[in-house]
Amino acid sequence: MTYVTRAPGQRASRTRAEPADARTDPPTVVAGVASLAASELLRGAPRHGKVLAVLPHAIYLEFADPVPEPRVIAISPPDAIRLPNAIIGGPWEARASAECWAGGSRVVACGLDIRIVRWWDPSPVFGPLSRARLDHGCSVLAKLCSAGEPLPGLPGQDEPFRLAACCASGDLAGAVEAVEYLVGLGPGLVPSGDSVVSGVLLALRLLGGVISGGTRAVWLANWLSAAATFDAAQRTTTLAASLLHCAARGQAAAEASAVLLGMAGQEALEPAAARLLAAAGGDDLAWGLVAGCRAALLLSVS
Repeated sequence: MTYVTRAPGQRASRTRAEPADARTDPPTVVAGVASLAASELLRGAPRHGKVLAVLPHAIYLEFADPVPEPRVIAISPPDAIRLPNAIIGGPWEARASAECWAGGSRVVACGLDIRIVRWWDPSPVFGPLSRARLDHGCSVLAKLCSAGEPLPGLPGQDEPFRLAACCASGDLAGAVEAVEYLVGLGPGLVPSGDSVVSGVLLALRLLGGVISGGTRAVWLANWLSAAATFDAAQRTTTLAASLLHCAARGQAAAEASAVLLGMAGQEALEPAAARLLAAAGGDDLAWGLVAGCRAALLLSVS
């Protein structure tokens, strides 16, 4: 830094301002709509966390123990997929940052100060549901996602098909073993195996819970949820672990909820399926929804 010539006793003054990247600009205030899945974290006392990733469609923030799951939350613009642990706000432009904090219905990260003004529920609610309607919806979704073909994210893997078969036959030991194998299987922030397991858990719990005789499906969902979430943070990515915990509680991405409601005949299925299948990992999640729905139907037969 250079200084001007000064007279004796005169204080030095800078000839130019600090460069723009050296200044700390105040964060941009943004209104946000947050998932109830993360309400305990977001409403509690302020906690410091770290930025996992800054992507065009989302910012992922991680908070350490003893924060309850989901420990990872996503900040997404309105046109991105709405994960069950997401805060929707925007439009915004993120800045590089390593740290963040959340609490008191606020999140400060990457140059954003997000004020939570509303909440959204990631758990879809179903009306009266007939087996015939659900069977038809499941068949339509299977055709749309080509469920009989190998999964794009798990080429050459038989374990998803084994999980589907074991769930359909009520083979608890085989299904648990398949889930434990699939958790963490595949590349990316959310491995394909985790998306498949999440879809199966969601369909078993949410659809099996509203059809006649669906007690066995929910019972199976409870056991598989325990297998999938036990020590999940050590077996897969922290983001995928949080999504598995959400699925175990019946909390789904908004696009997956729309598909489930479409299968139940409460919304248009084809547009909802198209949006889910267009999202990253959506085909794996949709495949799991089909497998879980078929299992719920078979397990509910007296």
